Amino acid sequence: MVKEAIATGATTEEAYEKACAMLGVDPADAEFEVLETEEKKRFGLFGGRPAKVRAFIRSTPADAAAEYLRNVLSGMGLGDVNIEIREEEAGAELVLTGENIGFIIGHRGETLDSLQYLASLVANHVDESYYRITLDVGNYREKRKETLENLGRKMAARAVKTGRNASLEPMNPYERRIIHTAVQEVEGAKSWSEGEDLARHVVIGPEGGERYVRRDNRRGGNNRGRNGGYNRDNRGGRAPRRDNRDSRPMQNRTAPAAPRVLDDVSTPYGKISKN
Repeated sequence: MVKEAIATGATTEEAYEKACAMLGVDPADAEFEVLETEEKKRFGLFGGRPAKVRAFIRSTPADAAAEYLRNVLSGMGLGDVNIEIREEEAGAELVLTGENIGFIIGHRGETLDSLQYLASLVANHVDESYYRITLDVGNYREKRKETLENLGRKMAARAVKTGRNASLEPMNPYERRIIHTAVQEVEGAKSWSEGEDLARHVVIGPEGGERYVRRDNRRGGNNRGRNGGYNRDNRGGRAPRRDNRDSRPMQNRTAPAAPRVLDDVSTPYGKISKN
């Protein structure tokens, strides 16, 4: 994209300086084209004309994104932020430096990702072609990349060992690519993405799919006998049979005492003697 301004002046130099002022750039940073040269008046009275100059600057997608970010950050109270543009293949990295700007990273980089997305929209509006913009503050991107790589390898190794799938938290496309690349380094593991939009996340599992785990093989084991309970050796089988009227095993119960017989029993009809 090209920004330009046309100005006139008594001389070519004066017209050029005026045009650069209209663009808001230093004369050393702009290019120019002389449209008309100045002509002096004849006899100091007749004819003559001022010089006309066209000054212009070629704005790259990265320049447009950086200018947009300066305006946004200024509105956030960060007017002294320096933005360094590092050109890359099919894009550029914008490195932000300044005092007290760490808060624009946000929780797990969410604020930084949002600013990066908006800056990318501006950059791709310049030439109407794909141009990738990456924002970084305090080397956060590199640190985050190392964290995600370690996480991907760790979860992949666990998936191979346990034979179970594991789902990670939702991530943006850039971070998901980092996870996929790290998982490829672990033999026997694979990864894929599931979910839509903001809920899209990476799932890591064994290459052959999840393995069925028998209940008997779970931690702790199952030492009960075929019919449940425990036998006399406490090694499974049925538990000792108990009387419903007493919680003690039947073999441990004592015989009931014999009924007491009185020598003489009194009744309404008289006394009954034992003999």
